[in-house]
Amino acid sequence: MERITARDGASIAVHSTGSGPGIVVVHGGGVTIDVYRRLATALADRFTVHLYNRRGRADAPPRSMPYMLDQEIDDLATVLEHTGSGNVIGHSSGGFIALQGALRLPIERLALYDAAISVDGGWPSAWLEPAREALRRGDIALGLAITAAGINPQMAAGRLPLGVRTAIIRAFMRTPIGRTMGELLPMTLDETALILAHDGPASQWEAVTAEVLLACGTDGPPYYADANEALARTLPRARTVTIPRSGHDAINRAFPRMVEPLVDFFTAPVTPERAPRT
Repeated sequence: MERITARDGASIAVHSTGSGPGIVVVHGGGVTIDVYRRLATALADRFTVHLYNRRGRADAPPRSMPYMLDQEIDDLATVLEHTGSGNVIGHSSGGFIALQGALRLPIERLALYDAAISVDGGWPSAWLEPAREALRRGDIALGLAITAAGINPQMAAGRLPLGVRTAIIRAFMRTPIGRTMGELLPMTLDETALILAHDGPASQWEAVTAEVLLACGTDGPPYYADANEALARTLPRARTVTIPRSGHDAINRAFPRMVEPLVDFFTAPVTPERAPRT
């Protein structure tokens, strides 16, 4: 681990492993880099994988308030510049940050798994205010139960009575990952609000020149596949891939069926930009 200085003077801890071309991972909301270490290990024989905690988590500096996208992109820019990497993996809300960053930063290849973007109202939003209200009342388990069901409409557990779901979450919060997700719920809701504030047509990202892999899993929320298809029609150098038997956390589990498409993408010859539509 080494410490580098962000644009605002804060100290960012960069955790690197492996050898070969660099890849920077922008992690999702509600977690720290710890859940991405299996992915880093799986890629380490071909790439140098750089992990950093986004602000407000673990060894990262505090998040500035109000929460701003510019700070996230500035931190990513700092890590890319320090590591010399042109490759990025973004997951969930980290995918939103990475895609926004690709509009401004010298990212050459960008792999997104379940990127949390809202295209033409496709991201579910009705759950956000009830989750915020639960948090205002100090009921983190209730807020997390509402959030989990809101962003995972495909899961049968989300159709259980709210009281049952909340009891399950209370038990889940006794595990290390459950405690982390509960502690980070306020930031998760802020990130969701920011994602929704950037809702709009896929054309808002048409200036992204990076080569982009848009991935999602067959067992994850269906709106990710819809967003990927919309982006693939818009981005000049993008393609989609669907990972079988995989949910939203598949990238953390790093099974071969998840890792191999990433390896193929980051090692394949560069593809030309599509000709503009007439």
